[in-house]
This record gives sequence, structure tokens and C-alpha cells, in this order.
Amino acid sequence: MKLEHLALNVPDPVAMADWYCAHLGFTVKRRTEGPPFARFLCEAGGGVMLEIYNNTAVEPPDYASMNKLTLHLAFQSDDVEADRAKLEAAGAKPEGGIDRDPNGDLITMLRDPWGVCIQLVKRTEPMIPGLKNGPS
Repeated sequence: MKLEHLALNVPDPVAMADWYCAHLGFTVKRRTEGPPFARFLCEAGGGVMLEIYNNTAVEPPDYASMNKLTLHLAFQSDDVEADRAKLEAAGAKPEGGIDRDPNGDLITMLRDPWGVCIQLVKRTEPMIPGLKNGPS
């Protein structure tokens, strides 16, 4: 088996999908035009897919109140500082500074406009060979 996608129940999947496509390099692979307005988003490298939807049978989690260590979407970046600035200009909110972890990786966290935590990371040694960096 191979992981196909990670799904998030969110309040406004259409606007969120538009933002992720415009600012994080995703493309929509499949969509539903009526409830739950699902969007299957594929990242630029083609290796990871994210499903976002609004299923009213349950209330979406309050992502903004979750600790960044509980849930975050991590993106490789060649230029963490520049990508952070671009995302902030697009409405993302900083969640701390830019730091180096014990492995020497450069890491920063932000919240997208819906409160989901986004991590930008520049690895000293890539963990997935051939993974295209983004969102630069």
C-alpha cells in the first residue's frame, strides 16, 4: 500500500484550495461542486495529495487553537526567509521565528488564513530523494 492523501475537514474548502494553489503550488486533481465541496490537491512534486472538504456531519477542528506540534503541513523550501515573507504577504500569520533544529535544518512555522499550521524547512540533508523544493 501507499499513502494516497491526508484529509482535513475545513470551514471553506473552496477558498482554501484557491489559496493553496496560488501560494503553495498545489493543483486541483478532483473537485466536487456541491457539498462537501471536496478538493483533492496535489503538491508540485506530485508525490503528496491533500483532500480538503467541509463535511457538516461533524464540526471542523479549530486548527488555530491546536499547538503547532499537534498538526502541521511541512514544505521543503530552498529559501525559508523569502518563502515566509511571500506567505505572510498572502495572509499567513507567523507562528514563532526562524530557527535551526538539532540537525541543522532551517525551520519556520506560519498559520494559513484558516489557522492550519504550515512549516517551511530547508534540510541540511534531504530526507526524500528527488523531492522538488517549494513553494519558492
